[in-house]
Amino acid sequence: MGLNKRYQGYRSFEYLERDVDYKVFKLAKEIDRVKPYLVSLSVSEEERVNRIVTESPVVSLHDHPHILPEDITETIPYCSQGRMVTAYEALSKSCLDCVFDNLMDGGCHITSKSGWKWADVVYDLGIRLSDIAHQDFVIIAHRVDDILRAFREGKVALVMALEAATPIENEVDRIDILYGLGIRMMGLAYSDSNMLGTGLKEERDGGLTYFGRKCVDRMNKLGMAIDTSHSSDRTTLDAVEESQKPVIATHVGARALYNLKRLKPDNVLRAIAENGGLMGIEAAPHTTLTTEHPEHDIESVMAHFEYIKNLVGIEHIAFGPDTNYGDHVGLHHVYSSALSIKEAFGSMEGEVPYVKGAENPTETSWNTVRWLVKHGYSDEEIAKVIGGNTIRVLREIWY
Repeated sequence: MGLNKRYQGYRSFEYLERDVDYKVFKLAKEIDRVKPYLVSLSVSEEERVNRIVTESPVVSLHDHPHILPEDITETIPYCSQGRMVTAYEALSKSCLDCVFDNLMDGGCHITSKSGWKWADVVYDLGIRLSDIAHQDFVIIAHRVDDILRAFREGKVALVMALEAATPIENEVDRIDILYGLGIRMMGLAYSDSNMLGTGLKEERDGGLTYFGRKCVDRMNKLGMAIDTSHSSDRTTLDAVEESQKPVIATHVGARALYNLKRLKPDNVLRAIAENGGLMGIEAAPHTTLTTEHPEHDIESVMAHFEYIKNLVGIEHIAFGPDTNYGDHVGLHHVYSSALSIKEAFGSMEGEVPYVKGAENPTETSWNTVRWLVKHGYSDEEIAKVIGGNTIRVLREIWY
C-alpha cells in the first residue's frame, strides 16, 4: 500500500490550545529542508518500484519519525516538554508501512541533564501515545498482525522502542512495565555502560553483566525484541549467546568498511546471523561511510548493505536508517556530550551537512527500494530486505 496512504490531515496535538497548553516551536521543513535527491530510474524501473511497494510491506527497523525545531539549538527545551511532533504528513508520502519509533528516550531531558531517567521516558512515551490516540492514520503495533493490517489499510504502524535499557536501573520488572506500555523492542546499553552491560564509549569491554543476562531472559519470556546496535562488541556477543530468541542490531554498518566503534566487526555480524538475527543498515550522518564514499550518501549506505549481505546472507539484512525530519548533524552537536557521540562515532571533522539521498525517513524509504531496483535485485530479494526478513524474525520473537 506504499502508494495509497489514507492520511486525513491530522496534525500533532491539534486537540490542545497552542501556546497555552504547550509551547509551540517553529519546526523544520519535513520534506524539502534540503534539496531532495532520488536515485534516477527508467520509466520501467519506476513502475517496478511502485509495484513492489504496493505488493510488499516496507519496514524501517529504526527511525525517529518526528519533526525537529528549525533552530536546532532549541531541541532540548522542545524535547523537555515531551510534545515531539510526529511527521504524519511526511510519513504519508513515504512508502513505509511500519516504523520502529525510538522516540527521544536518551534526549527527553525533562528532569535530568543526562537523560535516560525512568520518569522522563515514561512521560515522553505517554504524551506521544496520547497524541497518536487522537488520530487514525498511524496505529500502534504490538504484534505482526498489526503491521500487516497497516499495510493492507494504507496506514503506518509504529512500533514503540527504546535504544537502551538504562531507565530500568536495577529493576528487571520494569521491563514488564515497559512491555505493558507498548514497548516491543529495547536496546541493552547505549554509549555509556549501565547495569546490563558495556556501552560503545568504554575503553574496556566487560560484556553483559549477570543482571543483563536476567534482563535478556525476561525479554525473551515477554516477547520483547533485543537491540544491540549501541552495545559493545562483547555485550552483543554475550547477548547472542544468552538469548533463546534472535537478536537484532537495528541500525548498524560494517566496521570492515569504516573503522568506527559505532559499526560492527565481522565476527559480531556473523554471530547475530548465526542465531537467526537481523542487521538493519544505518544511514545517520557519519556512520555508514566508506573510504570510497567519504561524503556520506545513499551509495555509501548501500555499500554497507552489500558488504553485510555478502558476509551473512540476504536473509539476515533489513534497513534501520535512524533518520528524522530536521537537522540530524546539528542534533549530534546538541547532544554530543549527553549521548557521548564523539566517543562512539569518532571525530566530527570533515562532516557533511546531511546524507544525500537519506535525509529523512520519507526520502530514505523510497531511495532504498529505487537503489535495489536499479542494481538488479529480484522482486523476491527486495521484498525480503525491505520488510519480509523483519516480519519473519519478529514472528519468532513476539507473541
